[in-house]
Amino acid sequence: MPKKDEAAVPNMDLSVPEEFALRDEVRWLKSEDLKLFGFLRETMNKIEPAYISTYPPSECGIATFCKDLSSSVAKYTPFSKPSIVAVKREQEIEPYDRVVRFQILKENKQSYLDAAKFINDSTIDIVSVQHEFGIYGGDDGEYILDFLEALEKPAVATLHTVLQRPSPNQKRIIQEMGKICGAMIVMVRTGREILLDVYDIDPKKATIVPHGVPNVHRVSAASVKRALGLADKSILSTFGLISRGKGIEYVIKAMPKILEKHPNVIYLVLGETHPGVRKHEGESYRNKLTETVSELGIENNVRFNNRFLTLNELVRYLCATDVYITPYLSKDQITSGTLAYALGCGKAIASTPYLYAEEVLAEGRGTLVDFESPDSIAETVIRILDDKDLKESMENAAYTYGRRAAWFNVAVDYLDLFHRVIALKKSTQKDASATNAVLVPAEMKREEKR
Repeated sequence: MPKKDEAAVPNMDLSVPEEFALRDEVRWLKSEDLKLFGFLRETMNKIEPAYISTYPPSECGIATFCKDLSSSVAKYTPFSKPSIVAVKREQEIEPYDRVVRFQILKENKQSYLDAAKFINDSTIDIVSVQHEFGIYGGDDGEYILDFLEALEKPAVATLHTVLQRPSPNQKRIIQEMGKICGAMIVMVRTGREILLDVYDIDPKKATIVPHGVPNVHRVSAASVKRALGLADKSILSTFGLISRGKGIEYVIKAMPKILEKHPNVIYLVLGETHPGVRKHEGESYRNKLTETVSELGIENNVRFNNRFLTLNELVRYLCATDVYITPYLSKDQITSGTLAYALGCGKAIASTPYLYAEEVLAEGRGTLVDFESPDSIAETVIRILDDKDLKESMENAAYTYGRRAAWFNVAVDYLDLFHRVIALKKSTQKDASATNAVLVPAEMKREEKR
């Protein structure tokens, strides 16, 4: 593992790779190790990252991602604790974990400046910014720029949304972030291409790190189905925060055709309505879905679990799933934590061809269906359930990919990137200091001659 002091590794490549290689797992030091080797605190690699993001118990995919990332990186830095700068709405009271050391009020610009000062005055080495336009305050979340401009520590940004057709202000925000941050992280190659072509981001800063997935060992779906009371059923599932853009109604409308061939199929819709959606329109979308189920007379074959599920619950449902479906409606979607999790669990997957799905489901890891097409969904699901060899091939390919993207690998990629960006900034500062040391005496000599 690279040392914090780049002088100790003079041959270290400070450039940001286009895409990180994936590594094997490294064991997390146990408490006995820390007691026996206390002196290592002064000699072992030490880095203190901070993360700015929404954070649990906020019900948000990026909040979950931030917790997974920070806790996974922490396993490799046993002498450092992660610091979370949590973004929340002013009226919210969140019972955060102790790792949340500062809270930003989303629509309060001064709060972003105060957070930057908190980090500047701390021992934090680097800041990981989780970015999506909607989680920060100001027009298109532009207050994040106030934070970054006031920040004196190096930063890297993980982009959870990369729009192909941004508004002028959205484009400006990403471009400014690209100038300030030492690296801009996306999760697939398509995202990097968009950064270069649409936003003119410096290629030396754009890098790919896959979306992390849980470290799940494959188990018998039949045994999990029995535990869930779903024995002898073929399970289709979709999970995540529910909103109109998920396209769930098209899977429901596909169910009658699927049931003609496979009458034992059950479709599980797992997850509560997105809090932002619920705030503005209540449960109107979910109510529409249940009405469609009733109209089609398939109440016994479609089940809803209207809760924000824990990781263990999600994994159990995924392990029981025969075909996982993401019927999303937006072609531009550049990441999907739910699809990444399904890959990590080694599931046969059917998805609409949004950007993230097109890339990660290539090479036999899944199959694509048409947007807004119940017939396409039905035909694909029937084909997978009818062909055991096809289903097993997809599952094996998905699981192999998921193992390479397990959090223990992704965490090392991030830690490696943190070290590169820190070392590069130190190198730049050292060069600037050396330049000033040469230039200042020259200026003084010219003054003396006058």
